[in-house]
Amino acid sequence: MGYRGSKSKLISNVNFVKEQRADGNLYSSIKYIRCALMGFERNYQIKIPSKQLNKFSTFSIVNDNYKLNPYFVTGFCDGESSFNVTVNNNNKLKTNWEVRAQFTIGLHSRDLALLLQLQEFFGCGFIFKNKTQSKISYQVQSIKYLTNKIIPHFDKYPLLTQKAADFLLFKNVIKLMNNQAHLTAEGLQQIINLRASMNLGLSDLQKSEFPNFHLAVRPVINTTNIKDANWIAGFTSGEGCFFVDIYNSKTSKIGFKVKLTFSVTQHSRDKNLLELIAKYFNCGVVYTKSENAFVLKIQKFEDLTKNLIPLFAINKIQGIKQLDYLDFCQVAKLMNAKNHLTIEGLDKIRKIKSGMNRGREN
Repeated sequence: MGYRGSKSKLISNVNFVKEQRADGNLYSSIKYIRCALMGFERNYQIKIPSKQLNKFSTFSIVNDNYKLNPYFVTGFCDGESSFNVTVNNNNKLKTNWEVRAQFTIGLHSRDLALLLQLQEFFGCGFIFKNKTQSKISYQVQSIKYLTNKIIPHFDKYPLLTQKAADFLLFKNVIKLMNNQAHLTAEGLQQIINLRASMNLGLSDLQKSEFPNFHLAVRPVINTTNIKDANWIAGFTSGEGCFFVDIYNSKTSKIGFKVKLTFSVTQHSRDKNLLELIAKYFNCGVVYTKSENAFVLKIQKFEDLTKNLIPLFAINKIQGIKQLDYLDFCQVAKLMNAKNHLTIEGLDKIRKIKSGMNRGREN
């Protein structure tokens, strides 16, 4: 959901390197390969040229000639990215603490092709693969690239969810690191204060290590409009859900009815953003899902076929979610032709439904 903070928790006991450079880069020498696949355990490199993206069609529907729209990238990052600052004990440093900043996008391994395109869009970073799980992540850790690539993008194409507050705090940390403040006790305390207001805050261990920390003022994010439909396409590629429901009905001649639903769920702090999305579509209703969550649902067939589907036909959804969208459209086409009112048509819809969402992952 929107305000879930970083997807990676702050790590307090990991030894990343033996030395921290003054510029904040934890690596003494790294050649940034445009497309590299890294394993968590051994960190081996496998070069994957961009021209080979089409070989990953089983992972994700991505046109290797398609250049990602910057608003799409921001929308996708609003849903799937995280801005992390880790502070780990290192007795070899003067402050005894090592600071590391990182921008991350984590996905299922079937979305490798999309992750490669995001890497190519930013022009920096590595892709890591977890050998024990079906997870991959795009990471940018270099202060140079965070300063010159990542931050300028989000300054120009701002995040719209409450994640924007984490970005602004993260940006302040990077500024301090560029000024080498993280190498001093005073600067380290400033970073700790900023980190305490980001994402899930400090761990209990770090609170005990830095008992004098003070929460930095967390920026107030008040999004008032959505400038580009590509942002919605990007956000939907990460957070949206296309669902086909087949349920019993006594009023139907064949005993069943079919209902299509598009939904997006977010933390209650981003309820306003869900309402803006509904306003952009000119349809849909925002419901309370739980104590801390709201969901936008579009269920009227006319709204789906006249408003939602045409928007995504122009502003493309990318990644594995595009497969669900295309299946969703196929069912809508069958329903528009009244095929869902026949046993044969219903069987076709059942088959399509079985391969969508979690069914596609099995």
